[in-house]
Amino acid sequence: MSDSGIDKISEIIHGRLRLGVMAYLANAEAASFTELKTVLNVTQGNLSIQMRKLEDAGYIAIDKAIVGRKSLTTVRITPEGREAFAAYLEALSGVLGGNLKA
Repeated sequence: MSDSGIDKISEIIHGRLRLGVMAYLANAEAASFTELKTVLNVTQGNLSIQMRKLEDAGYIAIDKAIVGRKSLTTVRITPEGREAFAAYLEALSGVLGGNLKA
C-alpha cells in the first residue's frame, strides 16, 4: 500500500474541520472568524483549536483588529498553506486513483 500515496496526505489538513477551513479559504482567500464559524457550522471553541493547528503549521494567518468597538478576527490562507492544500488534493487524488466518483 506504500505506492498508493496515502503517506503523502497531510495529517494537519485531513481533519474534517481543518479541511473545511482550508477549502473555504482556498476559494475566498480570507474570511472573518464569524463567517467561518457559520459556514462550517461549528462552535467557537472547536474552530479556535483547529485554526491554531493550521496557524502553527504556517498554513493560515490570523489577524485581529478592533473595528468600531468590536474585535474582528480575519483568517487568510498563506502561500505555504496554498501549496500544502494543492499537495493534499494531489495526494488524495492519487490515493483515489484519480477517480473521485462515489
